[in-house]
This record gives sequence, C-alpha cells and structure tokens, in this order.
Amino acid sequence: MNATKARDAVVAGARGLALALMGLVGSVTVFCLAVVSMALIPIGVGVFTTPALLHLVRAHANRRRLLAAQWSSVRIPLPYRPLPRDMRTGITGQVERCTLMLKDPATWRDMQWLLMDMTAGAIVAILPPTLVLEGIFGLLLLAGLWQPIVEADGTYWYSFVPVDGWGTAGLAALLGLVWLTVAMNANQLLIRTHFRLSRAMLAPNHDLELEQRIDRLTETRHDALDTSAAELRRIERDLHDGAQARLVAMGMNLGTIEALIEKDPAQAKDLISKARESSAEALTELRDLVRGIHPPVLAERGLGDAVKALALRLPVKTEVDVELPGRADAPVESAAYFAVSEVFTNAVKHSGADRFWVDVTHSGGFLRIAVTDNGKGGAVIGTGSGLSGIERRLGTFDGVLAVSSPVGGPTMVTMEIPCELS
Repeated sequence: MNATKARDAVVAGARGLALALMGLVGSVTVFCLAVVSMALIPIGVGVFTTPALLHLVRAHANRRRLLAAQWSSVRIPLPYRPLPRDMRTGITGQVERCTLMLKDPATWRDMQWLLMDMTAGAIVAILPPTLVLEGIFGLLLLAGLWQPIVEADGTYWYSFVPVDGWGTAGLAALLGLVWLTVAMNANQLLIRTHFRLSRAMLAPNHDLELEQRIDRLTETRHDALDTSAAELRRIERDLHDGAQARLVAMGMNLGTIEALIEKDPAQAKDLISKARESSAEALTELRDLVRGIHPPVLAERGLGDAVKALALRLPVKTEVDVELPGRADAPVESAAYFAVSEVFTNAVKHSGADRFWVDVTHSGGFLRIAVTDNGKGGAVIGTGSGLSGIERRLGTFDGVLAVSSPVGGPTMVTMEIPCELS
C-alpha cells in the first residue's frame, strides 16, 4: 500500500512539474502573443493574426481539458461557439472570423484562465514535485550531503532546521520523511485542485451551458436523423445488391432444377451445387449485414468483449484493458462500439502504427474509451474526416471526443459518454 502511494506521489509530482511548465512557459507565451495581436487590430494587422492565435489559445486550453480528464477525471466542457460552415474566404471572411471569435464569451474565459494558470495554477502545480524533491533532499542530507554544503557555506537551513552536524542532519531527515508523507497523501489532491481551478475558469455559467446544451442536442438530433437515413439506405442497397440478388438467382436455379431433375439429372446436380453455394454466400452476407447493424457479440457479451473481438480482427497488435462493473444501455454500447471500430479503421488506414492500446473504463457517471497508437500522428477533427463522424455519433448521446495527435505521434483518441451501468 505504501509503495503504491509512493509511486502515485512521484507520478503526481512529475505531472505537477509538467503542468507548472505548461503554465509558466506555454500560458505566458500564448497570452502575450494573443494580447499583442489584439492590440494590433486597430491598425489592421491583428485582424489576420488574432484568429490564428486564438485557435492556439483554444488548443492550449483543450490540451488541459484532455489532461484533466485523463489524470484526475475532471471534466471541463467545451463551450466554444461553432463558426459558420459557410465562412467566407479572403479579407471579409478573416474579419468575420476575428469578430465572431472575439464576441465568443469562451475566448475571454480562456484569457482569464491563462492569467490564473501562470500564477495560482502554476503555484498549485509546483507543490507536488517540490514536496517530493524536498523530502528526498532531507534524506540525502543524512546520507552525508550536509558535509560539503556546510563546509562551503557554513550552517545550511533546511526549511526551518539549521543543519551543521550529524544530529541536525538527522532532524532534517525526519522532516524530509514528513514532507514525503505529506506528498503521498496530498499530491494527487493538489493535481486535482489544479484542474478544478482550471474548470472554474474555463467552464461556462449554468445558463450559457444550458443554452449550448440545447443547441448541441438540436444539432446532434439532426445528425442522428441523417445518419439513420443513410444507414437505412446502405442496408437497402446491400440487401438489393447482395443477398437479395443471390436469393433471386437461387430461386431461378431451383426452378430450372425442377424442370431438369428427370430429363438431365447430371445438370440438375450441378445446379443444386451452385444453389447451395449461393445460399451459403447469401447467409454470409446476411450475417455481415446483421453484424454491421448490431453485432451479436455486443448483444450477448457486452461492450468489453465486443471491443476485444474487434481487436482480434485487426492486422495490428492490440492490447485491450476493460474495467466495466456492469453494462450500459444498448444504444450507448452500440454507439461506443461503432465509434471504436471507426477509430480502428482510421488508425489502420492512416497512422502507420504497429501497435494499439485500448482502455475502456467507467467512473463518475461516464463511460471513457481511450485508443492510443504509436503511429506518425497528425490526426485532426475536421470536416469530412472519420473523426468528425465519430464526434457526431457520440454527440447524439451528449458525448465528447478529444484527440491528442502531435506530428510524430503518438495519437490518443479519448471518447466520453455520460451513462450509468446496470
């Protein structure tokens, strides 16, 4: 138990150091660039630079949202107003884009968050690594490190303990153990506090969140209707071009067999063999069609085993880790299953990866699925991409999709759907 807590404290310390650097370097940089760009709007230059820099600010904030969900299960909603799909190009379109982004309340919440992140957020984030390193340093003083330090500088103050000999070095070591104990019990809480501070700054107020939720549900309802219509057309086409055609041909063969059974038994036997092959092929196509609508393994054994079955059919080595204490509703399981299937398809086709990792968990009322690959990265959610289709599918259930895919990899696609397990 103590070893686990110690490991968690060290991991939290490393994460805190990363968050502090993101705040002191990343947040300071993007804040200064954004402010300078906005100041240049009156002379015209900022009109062209501000949208790009605000997108950079949003990407920085979205990265923090992703880490909040992965590291502390803190969900920070995406409150940005969508830009019109038919946005004009050229100078007029650039002015329109800049105006819309500046009018979005989320833009100013992002700017306020940057200020918090480079101050209070960085202070809270730096505490976990400080506690760990301070504790280890106290133990090193007792191991003899105090001697060269005292010889060089005289009495050395470790926190509030003056170290000038073995006795005081022992007191420093005891204080170091205290700091390590505090780290084991407080580091994860400090990291969660950092993310809760970010959520307090980034999340919209209740009225705005409700308005955006209504808009989102309206949009996803239309997407769901369009998707259902497209799916019905696909099923009809597959039936007409596949199983139906084979069954019609088989019926014609059976009619011919009936006429030839007494006159030409040998030819009738050949036609019976062809009819048997056609029936087997039609049955296979019908099974594939049913699997595309709702896979039997999903209905019988649940999402975890269905994802494992998907992974077994991949040409890439895949590790699947499932921790689900129950089952979600059938529509949620189906949406999650096909979303994972689409992520696999995109990754196999575009990532160039030779290994996938899949984690399926449920906590805090959310089903979370993370698919990671070691490919070349560069995946983005854009119009017409497979990831956009996944986002629309999850949106039907008020779910969200987050993608972290720096150039060079790795790529992590995280899906989150609010649901309860039975």
